Amino acid sequence: MQIESKLPKVGTTIFTVMSQLAVQHQAVNLGQGFPDFDGPQSLRDALTRAMNEHKNQYAPMTGIPALRQQIALKTEKLYGAKVNVDTEVTVTSGATEALFAAIAAVVHPGDEVIVLDPCYDSYEPAIELSGGRAVHVPLSLPDFSVDWQRVKDAITPKTRLILINSPHNPTGAVLSAADLDALAAIVRDTNIFVLSDEVYEHIVFDGALHQSVLRHPELAARSFVVSSFGKTYHCTGWKVGYCIAPQALSAEFRKVHQYLTFCTFNPAQWAFAEILETDPQHYLDLPAFYQAKRDRFRDLIAGSKFKPLPVRGAYFQVVDYSAISDMDDLNFCEWLIHNASVAAIPVSAFYETPPDTRLVRFCFAKSDETLVAAAERLCKL
Repeated sequence: MQIESKLPKVGTTIFTVMSQLAVQHQAVNLGQGFPDFDGPQSLRDALTRAMNEHKNQYAPMTGIPALRQQIALKTEKLYGAKVNVDTEVTVTSGATEALFAAIAAVVHPGDEVIVLDPCYDSYEPAIELSGGRAVHVPLSLPDFSVDWQRVKDAITPKTRLILINSPHNPTGAVLSAADLDALAAIVRDTNIFVLSDEVYEHIVFDGALHQSVLRHPELAARSFVVSSFGKTYHCTGWKVGYCIAPQALSAEFRKVHQYLTFCTFNPAQWAFAEILETDPQHYLDLPAFYQAKRDRFRDLIAGSKFKPLPVRGAYFQVVDYSAISDMDDLNFCEWLIHNASVAAIPVSAFYETPPDTRLVRFCFAKSDETLVAAAERLCKL
């Protein structure tokens, strides 16, 4: 039987490939972006308690009311945005599902979606499955800032959506309030929507505030804002996220969500509702927690030939390896596993057309023991 693929350019993700190589070669895995430590014990206890209290059947399609209420309270506390619990907050099976549902909700065949390269690898397949076309606008080197004039120049009558990500994966760059003002000026008086991927919202460093789209009323009125409990609470395998959007956009979002997953893991929703209410300090302490890991890792590799780029948010460190090798980044990552037993991710995997750079991404959401072991190997190169 002949199969015509709907995603002919898509194969196994680079994250899976590198993680499999890491296992095969017993390498320290700083590639795939997940912690090697557990979330709070109180959260895990709350999950067990919810399961033992028979909260094991379908949750409401939009998420349990207690969790949506806590999300709304947190959003107002942090960003000054009052959102309607019933009509503007939807709990999803991870942020990736939320991103897919948002794209599918508003992108029609022939529409264009502007994405900023390097960008997360799930964006373009979701756009293509909706019949749209991703228009790639590169971020400016060396700081991976947004050239808003290039974004403006990329807009056509077919532009339906602009997708932003801050704090940024893979580079650790963050958007400023001025960036949001620039974006608002571009979409003003248009029918262009915004999708803001904010899964690392609580991981911003050096005393900076996360500039959520929800802080910007003009943008929030036309935006889907996506976040992730997995990133915040060190439990990426639970796959629980959420989307905040105005009522009209949420209504379209939910039409997709209810036929994509319908609802999300019920016991985890009860656990997150409980910890948001009883321990808000966890997410308030997260910037300092990960900043210490960032600084620790940078100190550990300071004597190596790797040149670390600035990291202002998220839990990834991009490094320049040009003092070690001139091979392209994919081949270098494979070489690194074989010669140093450390796994990384090639930054080119996040581009449509990669620039001529020598950059790889390490994840520092790891225990001190893991970071020390990796750094010892990297410093020998």
